[in-house]
Amino acid sequence: MSRDDIIIAGAGIAGLTAALSFAAKGFSVRLFERRERLEEVGAGLQLSPNATRILGPLGVLEHLGRSAVRPQAILLKNAADLATLARVPLGRSAETRWRAPYLVAHRADLQRALLECVRRQPAITLETGVQVTDAAFAPEGVTVNLEGAATRRRGSCRLLIGADGVWSRLRQITGADPSRFAGLVAYRSVVPAGQREATIAVSDAVTAFLSPRFHLVGYPVRGGDLINFVAIARAPEIPAGWGARADTAPLFSALEKAAPDLIRLVKSGPTWTAWPIHDMSSEGKWIHPGGLALIGDAAHAMTPEAAQGAAMAIEDAALLAELAACENDTRMLLETFERLRRPRVSRVVRRGRFNRFVWHARGPVALARNLALRLRREDSLAAGLDWLYGEDVLQDIALPQGEGAAR
Repeated sequence: MSRDDIIIAGAGIAGLTAALSFAAKGFSVRLFERRERLEEVGAGLQLSPNATRILGPLGVLEHLGRSAVRPQAILLKNAADLATLARVPLGRSAETRWRAPYLVAHRADLQRALLECVRRQPAITLETGVQVTDAAFAPEGVTVNLEGAATRRRGSCRLLIGADGVWSRLRQITGADPSRFAGLVAYRSVVPAGQREATIAVSDAVTAFLSPRFHLVGYPVRGGDLINFVAIARAPEIPAGWGARADTAPLFSALEKAAPDLIRLVKSGPTWTAWPIHDMSSEGKWIHPGGLALIGDAAHAMTPEAAQGAAMAIEDAALLAELAACENDTRMLLETFERLRRPRVSRVVRRGRFNRFVWHARGPVALARNLALRLRREDSLAAGLDWLYGEDVLQDIALPQGEGAAR
């Protein structure tokens, strides 16, 4: 692919990472975000080693700095009595095993670090208040329609990247179906680390509380000053949006048989916001061979039980840029990207479904789960994640042998 402009729709984690990845490969990048301002939205997220391995060389971890926390373990606990069922070692052990750190951070802190790197990169131009609404494809490249509050114009590029999220406008170009409500709502809150209710989560770990009707995860963010909590439970569909105050009645109902400390956390007064969880059919197309690639949630929104939504977007961005630096033929580039990514993403989706089944088990199945987890050694639990956290998506890329291949 020639070093013509890359246009990216969406300046979330996927789009910002893609901009940095392409700029690092020598491309000129134009990044468009429909919002006028990149506001600090969302709550915590987990950055597993397969993601931080990519963010490190881009300079992002340096800018993320001490706002990110390196948890020492993942703890699985029974929500009914708070008994610890299993421990997966993280911290220095994770960095040695998987060659990159496991971090937890506030989403806004990661976005700020990505933006700082983008603004220092002269090959990237960022425009806010502008949306990519459509695209047309020709042998000489891609023409995109750009709409702002008071202007409409066109732009051209060699490759268009749709990083415009779960409600992607560009997805329709590939013929993929819209995202679908998964029947789950994520309830989120951040609580000062010194507050009594926050102590339900271990201050230096990712703590997951398992129950048939919900699961709740807590971990430190903002340098350990805050504890991020997210509870996943079945609930009616709600409108999209990060900032809406939650109707916690479905969550209260799900917590009916939970330990008193968990119930106290939810009912004690922290502000809970709600986010409807959508996912995508595994059969949907992620590309248009004329010059469009969807990445992140725009391509493969998934439920959060594997904690890999951000990591998969970061992997998408890095691999697509790596392929673009090696392959001049647009169709071949895009087909290779989809071929390489689909098995990996599908396996992560299956792992998330397995986690949901195990975490929400009830009755004899839950008793068997608890026994099995207690019998597993810590190193055995960690080894079961080698395929996920140890993966380096930029190694051993098998490119088709054609005229366009640069190597």
